[in-house]
Amino acid sequence: MNHEIIIETEVDGAEPYADLLRQVIPAALAAEHVETACEVDVLFTDDQGIHQINLEQREVDRPTDVLSFPMFDLQPGEHPGKEDADPGTGLVPLGDMVISLERAQAQGEEYGHGTRREVAYLAVHSVLHLLGYDHMDDGPMKAQMREREEAILGELGITREEQNG
Repeated sequence: MNHEIIIETEVDGAEPYADLLRQVIPAALAAEHVETACEVDVLFTDDQGIHQINLEQREVDRPTDVLSFPMFDLQPGEHPGKEDADPGTGLVPLGDMVISLERAQAQGEEYGHGTRREVAYLAVHSVLHLLGYDHMDDGPMKAQMREREEAILGELGITREEQNG
């Protein structure tokens, strides 16, 4: 599947992670059986940048690790179809994700698995949000989302034990 992953960055040092996301995002879409070519826009920023976006878009006055802005109101297991594609590109504009590279580095260190694994996790987490998964409660939806995240990362060989980066 020819997904288009458009990556912009407001911070230095994001390029190796941009390459990683060009592998991880299509793999997450494939694992979720998305059969229509999609476009996903990614912005790498820092805590200050994501704080500002969080405040403007969600009225939440704090930084976070990742924000997801889906284009469709889907339920887990639902997918956009060819009819949702942009006629100009033939791609379905699935949505946007914003990742704080600063927060990913801190969390990768805190959790002991490194920045590379944390960025991959945040991207998979965001793709699942773009596809309608939610975790606002601590119930079955959150458990389902966590299970899918770990399964997708496992398929990619990106494990919690990973230390590089």
